[in-house]
Amino acid sequence: MKIFENIINHKINTITADELLKYAEQFNITVNRQQARKIAEYLKGKNVNIFDDKERAKLVKQIAKSAGPETAREVNKLFMQLTKK
Repeated sequence: MKIFENIINHKINTITADELLKYAEQFNITVNRQQARKIAEYLKGKNVNIFDDKERAKLVKQIAKSAGPETAREVNKLFMQLTKK
């Protein structure tokens, strides 16, 4: 299962705005292009582990600061979908 987590985390840490929009649409989550761009810029090179509850919560708080609390909630829904086991 660790390899699966590594792949997901790598994708999160290197995601582009377009990829984020694609995943948001796939999981029926509302994120606009500007928000996706801000989130992708923030995530780039962070090396965050979304499978760690504390790291994910910290990340969601940072996203709320840059893209707004509603967007952060939506992105957290996406993270929760990606981390389901």
